[in-house]
Amino acid sequence: MKRREFLRVSSAAAAAVLTSPRFPVAVPSRRAKIERIDLFPVVYPTVGYFKFFAGPRGSTGRAAVIIKMTADDGTVGWGQALPIPTWSYETIETSLSVLRDYFSPALIGRDPKDIEGAHAAMDKAIAPGFTTGMPISRAGIDLALHDLSGKLQGKSLAEMWGKTKTGPITLSWTVNVTNLDDIGPVVEEGKKRGYKHFNIKVAPDPDFDAALAREVRRLAPETFLWADANGGYDLETALRAAPRLAEAGVDVLEAPLRPNRISGYQALRKQGALPILMDEGVVSPIDLEEFIKLGMLDGVAMKPARCGGLLSCRRQIEICLEHNLIWLGSGLTDPDISLAASLCIYGAYGLKKPAALNGPQFLAADILKKPLRIESGTAYPPDGPGLGIEVDEARVAKLSKTISRSQES
Repeated sequence: MKRREFLRVSSAAAAAVLTSPRFPVAVPSRRAKIERIDLFPVVYPTVGYFKFFAGPRGSTGRAAVIIKMTADDGTVGWGQALPIPTWSYETIETSLSVLRDYFSPALIGRDPKDIEGAHAAMDKAIAPGFTTGMPISRAGIDLALHDLSGKLQGKSLAEMWGKTKTGPITLSWTVNVTNLDDIGPVVEEGKKRGYKHFNIKVAPDPDFDAALAREVRRLAPETFLWADANGGYDLETALRAAPRLAEAGVDVLEAPLRPNRISGYQALRKQGALPILMDEGVVSPIDLEEFIKLGMLDGVAMKPARCGGLLSCRRQIEICLEHNLIWLGSGLTDPDISLAASLCIYGAYGLKKPAALNGPQFLAADILKKPLRIESGTAYPPDGPGLGIEVDEARVAKLSKTISRSQES
């Protein structure tokens, strides 16, 4: 069979959408191959204020690239890449370029069940720098591989990993305000929806942050209160802020500094005012192992969407468990597909603390035939092979134009 790669841009996305069985299962002994990868760039509408969703010229929304990976027997796996330029260097444009021109050609014709081999092929397509190259874009491919592999084997993610699926995941409500008078209404909205736990966005003003923490703690005295600075402090400010946040009732401090401030993280851990978690800077398991050796952290806020997908995230959770470090579940305001993957891995590994998965709080659209079950601040990992979800392909077709990479004989 001769392989020829081509790029097709269609103004009618429906032409690329195929109807597939509910949960197709291939004959176990058959070696499937990836035949086609379709990309659907979309923007999910948002509700409420969240600082990362202010785009150029006043635009708002949560950009994503939906990935449809089709095997040569017609079985389909779905993934989702979540570029966000206000948080990372990956944009919707660069993500599309990498997925279309580098990762997809490297994977066409491969066995989708060989997920480690697929990651090795992507490493050859986009060489790592300090860490994994284009991890947010790669995560979308990783999710599609896991979904397709699970469907081909007739296994859920937990079953693929030799884990027993645990119960539901408690969620945390995000309090991201610019005025202290707005705290009460935001917390009250979370309570109305059944949330008991809250996370706050802090930095760069420690006075404002301490007042924010005190008020959230007052309004929700039993909450697990998680402060996330997103690298927004300098070291001097962080050393002043950490004891004040602890006194105000904060339980953990995430990403107080930019991740390359190694000596700063060491100083904060030596200070010991709060457990220090890393986030943005931990992409690969190698990064985590090295940062542990350097004494930079007490734990990690996990995000499959940030660290290259489920394969990397699994290993990082296991490293935290091996070293008796904290691991918390978080996300990149994940829509449906990526949210399902996060719930599956957090459920399989028995996450104990509330997860800061705020997609249900801020996103106002869904492409699943059966929405994820989220009730009273609790999310339930989906059942079924792979990610356990069904994508409504008609909704996807209406949302986007299609970019395809395929194989022909």
